[in-house]
Amino acid sequence: MKLNHLSFPSANTEATAAFFERYLGFTIAGSWDRSYILKRPGYDVVIDHAGADAPAWPKNFHLGFELPDLEAVQALYARFKAEGVQMETAIFNNGRGSRFFCRAPGGVMFEMNTRKDAAQEYQGTFDD
Repeated sequence: MKLNHLSFPSANTEATAAFFERYLGFTIAGSWDRSYILKRPGYDVVIDHAGADAPAWPKNFHLGFELPDLEAVQALYARFKAEGVQMETAIFNNGRGSRFFCRAPGGVMFEMNTRKDAAQEYQGTFDD
């Protein structure tokens, strides 16, 4: 089985889609009724217009994206802070690698991480 797409409701689909495009490397492939289809190699993301029915996301619900190394994590963190992205944490290392958490417009939380600096005990536990 392979991942086909993820779908997220948002009260502000335009801002949510722009976040995915600007910061996460997605391409906006189309829109309808204030909803958007975004593309990345291998899967799509749908941002569904939810208006007043947009959910309050559970506190710890998030999606994780892996970056190549700590320098990339630090650079993205600095860019997000400078551009006013809602940050949930500073950069930290929990043994499984360095990471930070932030929120996109619409409330979805993202973990941006690298496993390059994970503790030795975790090095063999990741799939490539």
